Amino acid sequence: MRFSDVIGQQDSKARLLEMVSEDRVPHALMLYGPSGAGKMALAMAFASYLLCNHKEQGDSCGKCRQCLMLEQWQHPDLHFSFPVIRPAGTSAEHKMSSSDFFRQWRHLIQQGPYFTLQQWLMEMGAENQQAVMGVGESSELIHDLNIKSSQGGYKVSIVWLPERMNAECANKLLKLLEEPPHYTVFILVSEEPEKLLDTIRSRVQALRVKPLSTQDIEQALIDKRGIEPDAALRIARAANGSWLAALDELDASSEKRLFLDMFIMLMRLAYMRNIRELKKWSETIAGYGREKQKRLLTYFLRLVRENFMYNFDNASLCYMTQEEENFARNFARFINEANVLEISDIFNCAIRDIGQNANPKIVFFDLATHIIVALIRKP
Repeated sequence: MRFSDVIGQQDSKARLLEMVSEDRVPHALMLYGPSGAGKMALAMAFASYLLCNHKEQGDSCGKCRQCLMLEQWQHPDLHFSFPVIRPAGTSAEHKMSSSDFFRQWRHLIQQGPYFTLQQWLMEMGAENQQAVMGVGESSELIHDLNIKSSQGGYKVSIVWLPERMNAECANKLLKLLEEPPHYTVFILVSEEPEKLLDTIRSRVQALRVKPLSTQDIEQALIDKRGIEPDAALRIARAANGSWLAALDELDASSEKRLFLDMFIMLMRLAYMRNIRELKKWSETIAGYGREKQKRLLTYFLRLVRENFMYNFDNASLCYMTQEEENFARNFARFINEANVLEISDIFNCAIRDIGQNANPKIVFFDLATHIIVALIRKP
């Protein structure tokens, strides 16, 4: 993985390279920002750069012995930590760690550095389980990093989604950050840094990775996927700074198309005040896992915003796919200044309730009935 493989993010690349050139690489670095911006890609490229023996023109060489090992992600001085599940039938005495799922992890990252937690859960066969990092992870990390570097250079530890550490794991990691092993660099890759312990955040050098620019996504779609410029621009704008969202638009069977169908069904049934069908709708959504439910609600929030902005008849303000815009032509007028905040609050409250493990059948049926009332409001 080289910096040249990372989409956009020229400012972040420059900052990382500057740290090395000025010999002030921090012992703990946190890359944080939204999903799909390329945080993991930057982390993997930076790790490769640190471990490369023959750096050239601001990038790893891709040819030395270290780089050849990194191509297969089998370098002995590069360690990955990531949230895992506890498979059914696993003894409660066994402390789960990344090593239990490294084969699946390696398979995922060999496909590319842009992926979601949901993709990782599917790779593990998680079904509705939550992925976490427990004390087994921190114990394994302490053991691995206290071993002398096999290649005589840096030891690098990439911790993906550290916000999913439980308290015991987080406290052990804190001790590692306070007294790091010699010549070791921690790279934390976070999407919700506010969930980390304040003491951990105070001991890392944070680098915010901004959403990708529309131009960078558009060019990557043209160069990497062979998309026509007009289609690439529309997809890039709808992606809202996320390469993952752009790839999702290219997938004919994508989750987003399901979410759009469910949004259309909700609004049509609510407009018709069809309580019986809305109950069936809420039961269908309740059958999704909680992570998927939260993604669906986040998507609904975006569509509310886009339909509201569509009323201003200014194409530069709207970021919708062709399918979304086709629905908005007739529906957008029902999202107006009298109800846009109310509808947004309805979805935000549902996200909060699902996150707090409320009964999803109750949450989504309550949501549906409130949408009926909100759609009545006139500007």
